Amino acid sequence: MDVSTQEVANRIKALREDMGFSMQEMAESTGRTLSEYTAQESGEEDLSFTFLSKCAAKFGVDVIELLTGENPHLSGYSLVRAGDGLPINRRAGFQYLHKAPFLRDKLCEPFLVTIPYLEEEQDKPIHLSYHKGQELDFIISGSMKFRYEDHIEEVSVGDTLLYDSGRGHGMIATGGEDCVFMAIVMKPADSSIS
Repeated sequence: MDVSTQEVANRIKALREDMGFSMQEMAESTGRTLSEYTAQESGEEDLSFTFLSKCAAKFGVDVIELLTGENPHLSGYSLVRAGDGLPINRRAGFQYLHKAPFLRDKLCEPFLVTIPYLEEEQDKPIHLSYHKGQELDFIISGSMKFRYEDHIEEVSVGDTLLYDSGRGHGMIATGGEDCVFMAIVMKPADSSIS
């Protein structure tokens, strides 16, 4: 199942309107300016996992409901075979494959992430993201430059990162090839990522 940015943006708008939240309230809840939020809700700009998680927390729904329009329905366990999962293709180039989309009451969100190697990013500052909780990243192939606030680390196959994702973090692929890693986004104790 491919996830269309426009379909997800439409679900966010419909939920916001149904719940009576103003665009300003949503902008504040997602840490965006009103114009940034408006661009994302209209589908004009990239919908990052952080943005989707903050919207889902505000609405009191699972992020998968925003992505698919369905509630997670599995309990006990979820098996997703190699190459399968819920694809989330972002315009920024990162590709996410959610590896347990329909298990309800998850304590984490598991993703197989592919960062494209882009020559033009190699000498630019790395964009930082923020979402409450922790994240564990295990490098499967390629290499990347990982930025955590003011710290820069070079990581490659077999390396593992575990960090407080509420603080600034970001990454770019290095070495002339895409970087693939397993990202486990762990929710904070209050069970909502925001």
